Order: sequence, then C-alpha cells, then structure tokens
Amino acid sequence: MARGITESDVHTAADELVAKGERPTVERIRAHLGTGSPNTVTRWLETWWNRLGTRLQPRRPDFEDAPAVLAELAGQWWELALTHAREAPLREFAETERSLATQREALDARSRLVADELSQMRPERASAIAGERIASTQAAELERLVDQLHRQISELTEQRDLGLRRADRAEAARQHLDARLHETLETAKSEREDWTEYVRSVENRTLGDVDRSRQEAKDLQAQLNNQAKAQRAIEDQLRQELHAAQSAAISAGQAADVLRGRCEGLEKQLSSLRELPVQLEAAFKRNTPKQATPRLRPRRQSPKST
Repeated sequence: MARGITESDVHTAADELVAKGERPTVERIRAHLGTGSPNTVTRWLETWWNRLGTRLQPRRPDFEDAPAVLAELAGQWWELALTHAREAPLREFAETERSLATQREALDARSRLVADELSQMRPERASAIAGERIASTQAAELERLVDQLHRQISELTEQRDLGLRRADRAEAARQHLDARLHETLETAKSEREDWTEYVRSVENRTLGDVDRSRQEAKDLQAQLNNQAKAQRAIEDQLRQELHAAQSAAISAGQAADVLRGRCEGLEKQLSSLRELPVQLEAAFKRNTPKQATPRLRPRRQSPKST
C-alpha cells in the first residue's frame, strides 16, 4: 500500500527543484516524488510558499563600516531583491491558484457529469438489479433443468446400454440364425440335387412306361375294335332273336289268354276241391255215432337184464 506524502516531503521536493533552477509546481513536485494527490501537494506547497519569505529573509548586511553612498546603494539593492523575492512566489502562487481553480472547475464539471451519469444510471441500476434477480431466477431454473437433463442423460445412457446389450444378443441370435440358414440352405441344396436326380430317373422311367403304355393302348384299342365288331355281330343276332322272341311272345300272349281262362276255371275247381275234405269230415261227423273211447292202461316196461 502506497504511503501518503507529508509536508516535509513536499517542502524538500520544492527546495530541490529550486536548487535545480526550476520553479516548484504541483505537477513537478508530484513528478519529482512519484506520488501524491494534487490536493495534498497543493496544500503543502502553499505552506512552503508562506514560509519562503521568512526563510529567505536573512539578516540585513552590516554596512556601518562602508561609505554612506555604498551603504545606501546596497540597501536599495537589498530591498529590490527582497521585493522581487516576495513578488515571484506571489506570481507563482497566483498562477498555481489559477491552475488549481481551472483543475477545480474541471473536477467540478467532471463531478457534475459523474453525478448526471449516476442519476441516469440509477434506473439502469434498478433495471440491472431486476435483471440480476431475473437472471438468478433463470439461473436457478436452468440449474434445475440441467439437473433434469443430467437425470435424463443418465436414463438415456442406461437405455442405450440396455439397447446395446439387446443389440449384441440380437446380433448373436442373427449369427446363429445365419449359421442355421446356411446349414439349411446347404441341406436343401443337397436334397434338391438328390430330388433332381430322382426326378430325372423317374422321368426316364416314366418315359419308358409311357412308351409301353402307348403300345399297350394300341394293343387294347385293337382288341376293343375286335370286341366292338364281335359285339355288333352279337347285337345283330340278339336283335334278330329279340324280334323272334317278340313274335313268339305275341303268340304266347294269345295262348296265355287262353290258358289264363283255363287257369281261372281250374282255380275255381281247386277251391271247390279244397273245401271238399272239410265238407266230407263234417258229413262224416254227422253220420258217425258217438262211442266210448276205451281207457288204455299204460304199458309197464320190463326191467332190462343186466
């Protein structure tokens, strides 16, 4: 932390500047010391100027032993030197005051500007405070959303890991199915080749059977033709026989009518004959007297000889 300058520091700096032939001012003293505020340097510089007259007022030289004219001239020169010494610090002090007044006016203007800026910044400050509160609320909400997103990310990570495990199991199952499919395709290919060979052999046998069947069909067709001829001959013969039979049936029908008349007469006679035994038995019963029927004793069976 910088140490504040003292009155002795300012006075010593002013004396050193005067020794260098420079007029001590606020800016030069601050530059010489390398520190110090303008107000503090101005205050201690004023005390230096106030004490400068006393410091520069030595005892008047003793000109008692000098001639009167020389003593008079020396006195005049001394008075002029003292007057000049008094006027020079006063001029510098006036210039310093004017400079300080200018700086003070600049500081006042700057203070008013700063005050105006502060008055203008009050609403902005209120808006900033409200914005800060809103930002705090939004930050809390964002923090809550971030926590929620972290939880969702954790859940999604778990779901992703579960999906990866399922994908691994599915990939293993797919590879197993691919192996089985490859094995099945190889088996089907082998069976297809076997079936192709079997079908080829069956076709060959079938073609041979077809040729034989065609020959057999030709033979059967010839037999059928022969049988058809024989059948037609038989049909012609049967037609002739049927015509003859029809003619005989007509004649037989006429004879049957005659025989039917005879049969009806015979049936009547047969009915009479059937009733005849009953009539005879009845007549016999009427004509035969009643007699006692002898009681037959049962015949005793002799014992068998042994």
